[in-house]
Amino acid sequence: MRIPPSSLLFPRPRGRIAWASIAPLVVFLILFGGALLYIELAHPLIFTSPGWLWLFLLSPWFWWQFATGMSGLRGTRAFAAQLVRLLIFGLLLMALAGPRAVRENDSLSIIYLVDVSDSMGGSGVKNAIKFVNKTVQKRSGKDKAGLVVFARDAAVELPPRQAFPLESINSVVGKDATNIAKGLSLAAAMVPQGENGRIVLITDGATNEGILKEALNGLRSKRIPVDALPLEYSYDQEVWLERIDLPVRVKKGETYEAAVLLSSLKPGTGLLTLEENGNRIFAQNVSYKAGRNRFSIPLRMRTPGYYEYVAKIFPGDHADGWTQNNIAIGGLYLRGQGKILLVKDSYGDPRDWQPLLDALRRNDFVVETMDAAEFPSTGMALMPYDCVIFDNVPADAFFGAQFNALKIAVENQGVGFLMVGGANSFGPGGYNRTSIEEILPVNMDITNKKVLPKGALVIILHTCEFPDGNTWAKRIAKAAIRVLGAKDEVGLIAYDYQKGEKWIFPLTPASQYSKLVKKINRAAPGDMPTFANTMNMGLKGLKASNAAAKHMIIISDGDPSPPPPALINKFKKAKISISTVLVDGYHQGGYQRAMRAIAGSTGGRFYYPKNPRQLPRIFVKEAKTIKRSMVQNQTFVPRVEFDDGALLKEISAFPPLHGYVLTSAKDDPRRCRVVLRGPDKDQLDPVLAVGQFGVGRTAAFTSDLAPNWAKDWYEWNKFLPFIKQLVVSISRISKASSLRLRAFASGNNGVLIMEDFHPHPGFLDAGAIIAGPGGRSVELKFKQDAPGRYSATFPLWGKGRYEIVAVASGDGRDERTSAALAVPYSAEYLRFRSNPKLIKEIVQRTSGRLLTGNETGKEIFTKDRETRRISKPIFDLFLLLIACCIPLDVGIRRIQIDFGAIIAFFRRKRGSGEESTQTLGALLKRKESVETQIESTRTTVSIPPSAPPSSQEKSKRTTSTPIVSKTKTDSAKTAEPTPTNDGPKSDEENGSDTDSHSVGRLLAAKRRKKGGK
Repeated sequence: MRIPPSSLLFPRPRGRIAWASIAPLVVFLILFGGALLYIELAHPLIFTSPGWLWLFLLSPWFWWQFATGMSGLRGTRAFAAQLVRLLIFGLLLMALAGPRAVRENDSLSIIYLVDVSDSMGGSGVKNAIKFVNKTVQKRSGKDKAGLVVFARDAAVELPPRQAFPLESINSVVGKDATNIAKGLSLAAAMVPQGENGRIVLITDGATNEGILKEALNGLRSKRIPVDALPLEYSYDQEVWLERIDLPVRVKKGETYEAAVLLSSLKPGTGLLTLEENGNRIFAQNVSYKAGRNRFSIPLRMRTPGYYEYVAKIFPGDHADGWTQNNIAIGGLYLRGQGKILLVKDSYGDPRDWQPLLDALRRNDFVVETMDAAEFPSTGMALMPYDCVIFDNVPADAFFGAQFNALKIAVENQGVGFLMVGGANSFGPGGYNRTSIEEILPVNMDITNKKVLPKGALVIILHTCEFPDGNTWAKRIAKAAIRVLGAKDEVGLIAYDYQKGEKWIFPLTPASQYSKLVKKINRAAPGDMPTFANTMNMGLKGLKASNAAAKHMIIISDGDPSPPPPALINKFKKAKISISTVLVDGYHQGGYQRAMRAIAGSTGGRFYYPKNPRQLPRIFVKEAKTIKRSMVQNQTFVPRVEFDDGALLKEISAFPPLHGYVLTSAKDDPRRCRVVLRGPDKDQLDPVLAVGQFGVGRTAAFTSDLAPNWAKDWYEWNKFLPFIKQLVVSISRISKASSLRLRAFASGNNGVLIMEDFHPHPGFLDAGAIIAGPGGRSVELKFKQDAPGRYSATFPLWGKGRYEIVAVASGDGRDERTSAALAVPYSAEYLRFRSNPKLIKEIVQRTSGRLLTGNETGKEIFTKDRETRRISKPIFDLFLLLIACCIPLDVGIRRIQIDFGAIIAFFRRKRGSGEESTQTLGALLKRKESVETQIESTRTTVSIPPSAPPSSQEKSKRTTSTPIVSKTKTDSAKTAEPTPTNDGPKSDEENGSDTDSHSVGRLLAAKRRKKGGK
């Protein structure tokens, strides 16, 4: 039989549907519609996809399906089951509509944004603080106020809060630039979500960094107005040096000129000097006019090398405002014979580097030795050297700018680099995660050893009571972690004013450096009252670690209470050494003795630096104490892994070495080729590895070339050829170039001019790589603006040195040239008046107000504010409600509850003792009456004699007839049964017989129970 589709969608009812069955649908529609009406009027919720709610029109169809089905439910159960199902349907629609809970707030958060750059001056910042403290007092109880300071960078001095304890500004930002865009962006981010926010900007408007337009667009989208208080000023007298123009191409023995460009707002006189590589070669009193002045100074090139020139102007009294802009720096390079630079440790043993120096000179190399502290900090200063060698020099003997200079020289200028091993080199020397590790063909972290002892280091920071203490604390922690290997563990403990002593992060593998840096940046070390708590925390953490070497470093001003002797004994028993660093010289000898005692009693070292700048080097040195497991003191003969035919030419066998430093070869075959390997047959331990980095080549010799490990190599007849072939293979090969490059600063931009002096110049595809301050680099393209002349500009991002390498190709040519641009001061010191026009633009574009400075605070914390709404998704809440309703729906349909039985049950519970006694008494009385009735019946009824029953009948009777107690039925046994008629019995007889049978079964069950016992 074919069923029509309409019957499937709208089945026919199986019976008459009463009007009362519509009640669940009516109740649901009232509840659902009432909920939507309440949401629309009161706005406790919003729906992001309200279109789903229209599906509630299907609710009559759901009701019809239930009403016409065979649920078998009636009355209240049917009503409840249908209503619950409709509620589930309604909740599902609301969940699909994207519900979000709405919270309303009309409080106001004012973010004061104060310019603390040098252009504001000390008096300007003080006036700004006075204005903030005056106006912030007028805020209401629910309003909040915060403070953000900015200059080159921006920092949060006080987050938005109701309490505003501002006495002075403690945040440290670079003051040599003004970046209003960065300050506005940070201030906008500090406005709590869902609250009204305003920014009160106090500045001179002399911005010279950042993209202000993007920041203003962000403020408009967030509806955050900016009220601005302009601070106006102007300088009438100012003298500054713009730049030094130096010749691009020079020859030995010829005379040239350096042109110094000087500008002034007014005419005057002053002393003009010029220094060459730190030595003054010119000093003369000069007169200058208002505007630009040019002074020529003669130069004579004597020997090849890199020359850096520094010009300075010393104006007369009261003729100048800024002194920072009275300097200009330039440099030039006189090409000569390539040299080898051997860098040594000034505190090391001369036997570490003297054998290598002798071998290089015996191979006719021009060698120059230099202590690590004297190593150049610019890539251009390394141009005279074809190869640089670090011989067992620790990383803490340098500072960061020197490593970056070497990286630039290798990557862009093709300078070769060789690192020679020893106990103070590679990983044990602290080169982990530095620019040196980046350019070498090997990594300091050991990834190819199955078992290598690891170290654990805990740092305790207590740094708040000396200038920029927290800034130094974070810098120190990062420097120490960089030294550690990937498997080494490091933990940081500090004192928090709210939570007390706490782990900034517990012992964590140093491989998670990027994550740890974020936690360090958020830390705010405070003035802890005692050493005992933090030392106990560190001790527990170190004892729980399975590291082989364990060490603790404490930096403090010494004023916390010293640890008890029992705690020191625990460190000694656990063989955990502690090194201490005392900072801030105003503390007296008592504190110094306490810090020295902690270190001395545990086998650590005590430091008392006079300058906080020495702290990172101290911590790096201490962190290296857990890296000694990388030094392998064992005798072996290195084996050849790879030979390109030139590096090991005519060398087939090697003398034994007596030790080396563990490293890991880099995976990229272009970056690393292992030439000689160590003694481990299963693991590839590099002894000699070479690789390419940029246009330069680098090499790592993980053993030393000193009497410690390579004493058998001095008598080896191939020692000199080996050294020569190694150095030649990585040294730079100089190529002649027809390109000349000049670079100079113009305002906030750098300008590059490249000229082509080729006899047959053609069009060149030219570009440049610029490496500047902060390790930042950019690439750009040149455009040809004249035959043989190309130019490009780029934005400067701070003072410092910009190393430029230009590469050009075309017409079968592939040439490169280099130049350097030194920016000795920021454009901050080239603004001599405020910029009120820019401040007005900020106010207008954000719909703010221009302040006068006479405001009391009521004008800032205004009462006319809008109510802000913030919403968050609550989809999961509706899912939880649906999950709770589903079991309820199943329970109503599947479980029938007899409320009468429940009521009776609780009634019996309340009177359980009395009812049980009455029931038992009635049962006994009934039993006695039945027994009496049975006995009287047996005595009055005569039973005719019959034949004896057969055995089967006895058995049947025995199993079917109830057994009566002997004591109760003796008289019945003596009486003879009387025959009965087979006719129908009366109701009374049936009742008696039924009662007798029931009592008999009851007595039999009773006897069985007694027998079981």
